[in-house]
Amino acid sequence: MPNASASIWTHAASAPDRIALRGSTSVSWTYGQLSERACAVRELLDTHTVRPGDRVLLVAPSVPEFAMAYYGILAAGVIAVTANTMATERELTYMARDADVRLVLAWSALAPAARRTADELGVPFRELREGLDGIAPASAAPEPLPADAHDTAAILYTSGTTGKPKGAQLTHGNLASCAAIFCDIHAIGPDDRAVTGLPLFHVFGQACVMGTTMRAGGSLTLLERFDAGAMTALIRRDRPTFIAGVPTMWNAMLRAADDAGADFSGLRLASSGGASLPVEVMRAFEERFGCTIVEGYGLTETTGAGTCHLADEPAKPGTVGRALPSCAVAVRDDEGAELPPGEVGEVHIKGPVVMKGYWNRPDATGEALDADGWLRTGDLGSLDAEGDLRIVDRKKDLVIRGGYNVYPREVEEVLYEHPDIVEAAVIGVPDPHYGEEVAAVVALRPGAALDIQALRAWAKERLSAYKVPHLLAVVDELPKGATGKILKRGIDPSVVSGLSRT
Repeated sequence: MPNASASIWTHAASAPDRIALRGSTSVSWTYGQLSERACAVRELLDTHTVRPGDRVLLVAPSVPEFAMAYYGILAAGVIAVTANTMATERELTYMARDADVRLVLAWSALAPAARRTADELGVPFRELREGLDGIAPASAAPEPLPADAHDTAAILYTSGTTGKPKGAQLTHGNLASCAAIFCDIHAIGPDDRAVTGLPLFHVFGQACVMGTTMRAGGSLTLLERFDAGAMTALIRRDRPTFIAGVPTMWNAMLRAADDAGADFSGLRLASSGGASLPVEVMRAFEERFGCTIVEGYGLTETTGAGTCHLADEPAKPGTVGRALPSCAVAVRDDEGAELPPGEVGEVHIKGPVVMKGYWNRPDATGEALDADGWLRTGDLGSLDAEGDLRIVDRKKDLVIRGGYNVYPREVEEVLYEHPDIVEAAVIGVPDPHYGEEVAAVVALRPGAALDIQALRAWAKERLSAYKVPHLLAVVDELPKGATGKILKRGIDPSVVSGLSRT
């Protein structure tokens, strides 16, 4: 198994002048230039006595320099610890100490907090600037060090919603398998052009988008911070064949794109992940942008991969497709018994994309992975007779109202059908009578007003009475994470406590 960075050198040798990376400016980088800058980073690591198997903290947004540093780290046999660009100094220090990093690399705009983290740990710090200015050119361009499929390539920390964040170890085999699978099922090749506003520190952007495009030898345009207007402008400028994002991005682009459909005529595929894709958003996006939007499902622990719709087959609305090639999906009850089609249980995934384990967390690894390599996802779902997976919700997000199970995703899907609602989050709120009450926090389209009683009557036509939200709050915008995924835990407690009963 070659090093997961090897494709960069392969394309640099066979097509050195082919465009590999673009940013939001007019500057572009070829595969030859990408490999040269990655080699410069590799030599930088050597000057700081960073050796194969050591860890380096990389703090950078979605800019071409992220890829240069990332592939330089992997080529050296070193492990990249990619940090959320919104992480505080305290959070960076936790990750850096937990992973026992030997060097901190950070984008110039993020340097202060990262530098203080390096100082606190007593490790070297280097700032990353445009074009990696300040890092000496490489004196040689050696091939990446050989890597075993089981060797850790990157450590990505989970969100830590149930405790301290854990570092998921993704191997060279995981990254290579993920890229190969998506190149195959989406027919991504050297002539493809991708555009994304996803963060590269996150598994979706890093493994599924950047890794796939670089393996194929295509070009990747990066938007440092997602903005709907900027995203549509980049699509017009670079005329991509492939884009990737999360549902909130598609929603925002639908509101921003006043352009004629011809502006997006080269676009054939949009890949959606990170959160459930409302059916109404899928339909509206495909109509507006004239492309097929495919939804997939995966976790950090599965290299962002697990299931996916196929572009050449009709998608079943509300499902996230079937198990990817070489992967398997099962739905099991609390005792671990596999459930028949249609029954809801915990989703389990097995395959070459499943992580090695959590960094220095043998107990947590043992809880997540069984002896046969199956990963417990913590998500509730069901499989139909054809093997298509429907994600019902996070196991921990289940609302139990008066003994009835209410799956927030099902309610959110209905709310998204309302013409005035553009964002929705359904949560459980403690209730002295029912145990939990169904609550909804929504954001409206500009200029819209919501009649609460009318909304309740509308929802009752589409949902069983016990599923209809009895508590409702309207906000300007729901809190989101770095990928644009709605964060229910980030909803202001005062908003929840002030919910209006419908």
